[in-house]
Amino acid sequence: MSIIEQRQLLDRREISAIELTRSYLERIEEHSGLEAFLHVNNACEAAAAKAQARIDSGESLAFTGIPVGLKDNLCTFDMPTTCASKMLKGYIPPYDATVVAKLRSQDAVFLGKLNMDEFAMGATTTTSYYKKTRNPFDPNRVPGGSSGGSAAAVSAGLCSAALGSDTGGSIRQPASFCGITGMRPTYGMVSRYGCVAFASSLDQVGPLGLSAKDCAQLLAAVAGADGHDQTSQHSTGLFAERSSAGMADDFMNSRYEQFPEKAPEIHLGVVKELLGESVEPETRQAVLNAAEWYRNAGCQVSEISIPILEHAVPAYYLISSAEASANLSRFDGVRYGHRINKPSSYEDLVEKSRAEGFGWEVKRRILLGSYALCSGYYDDYYIKATRLANALRSEYSRLFETYDAILSPASPMAAFAFDAVPEDPAQLYLADICTVGAALAGLPSLSTPCGLTSDGLPIGLMMTGSRWSDSKILCLADAFERSFKRPAPKINAS
Repeated sequence: MSIIEQRQLLDRREISAIELTRSYLERIEEHSGLEAFLHVNNACEAAAAKAQARIDSGESLAFTGIPVGLKDNLCTFDMPTTCASKMLKGYIPPYDATVVAKLRSQDAVFLGKLNMDEFAMGATTTTSYYKKTRNPFDPNRVPGGSSGGSAAAVSAGLCSAALGSDTGGSIRQPASFCGITGMRPTYGMVSRYGCVAFASSLDQVGPLGLSAKDCAQLLAAVAGADGHDQTSQHSTGLFAERSSAGMADDFMNSRYEQFPEKAPEIHLGVVKELLGESVEPETRQAVLNAAEWYRNAGCQVSEISIPILEHAVPAYYLISSAEASANLSRFDGVRYGHRINKPSSYEDLVEKSRAEGFGWEVKRRILLGSYALCSGYYDDYYIKATRLANALRSEYSRLFETYDAILSPASPMAAFAFDAVPEDPAQLYLADICTVGAALAGLPSLSTPCGLTSDGLPIGLMMTGSRWSDSKILCLADAFERSFKRPAPKINAS
């Protein structure tokens, strides 16, 4: 059921929040073999009882009693936040992330914390220290990453919706692999306070749901400026609190005329560089079919070229790794996190605590980032990468003077098998070509299902808009989803 359908059932007293929560807990147990959850909240039934009391009083809000999952890099004062790393094993923060606090204020029910790539570094959820999450469409394939646990849980019906984080594609790529809708909002629309930092200028918390409307519902609940995060900003008129299930409709319609009445005025661009030889033929065709659907609906659809995207992946990995090396320096065995026993010196404490606490992918990116920031290399690498990011922003700004949204695949390929994960990390990094451009430019971007491969694996259509056009791309995605039956996984992981 969609979030809106659950809201209606709860408010009509056709189901209680406790019954709804128990149904999800039973499903989590039934499909534990997917290994989507790192921690199941043993207090969620008590939270559901509190939510039911609020419903009975007639004061429910959009997420009162709705069971939600949280990526394990979002701080929760009553559950562990480990970032799927040995470094933070057992760590329980003393506060909630802002997005968590906003949902908690509505008495949402948190089912637990979801698996991820360690410190959000990866595209497979295989770098997690604890578990290897499986794709609900095929347990022998990856769910994507780094928000793989969030995407798998939503796809398999283990939670109504989930929050993830997207640095270079960590919501959109797993949403594509798992056949759901996932959105990276405009940078600054959602507070990052309490989201454990990977790359601060790129990280963005966002929703994963069964549809664009579900994503809009969740985004409307958590968005807005926050005094704890100076990069967050208000976007006027979108986020008034509502007790009705129509909040998602208000969100999408408040800034954009409803599709399809205005379709002839909508101009969409299809990125030529993201439909080349590196893209699997079935993925390319599914995206072209989706573009043709918009054309048949009355939109103007044109092929566009963004040559600078060729350099986006190396620029992204230089910038994100440089920021990661700075952000993760706090994990030194002194303040908090993993600490070795009986160090012989301060240097020994720091060196061995980090050696034991961090996994190989995290170490690799710290080394790359530290190298890029070294004296003598800073201008040649980091500064050039930031200049390219600025040039990319300018190019997108120019395109959005003409186009309402840009279409492309969310990933060059469908979910690949665990035994096909490239041994060379550079090969895996290149697969981010579709998603890193929007991240570097701080643009809203979402993935929604648009087809299936011959093996029955989902294919994601990515839609990117200009800054603060989040409602526009949600509306355009919703229009497509109403004509496209979302693929349902045949879960067979025990």
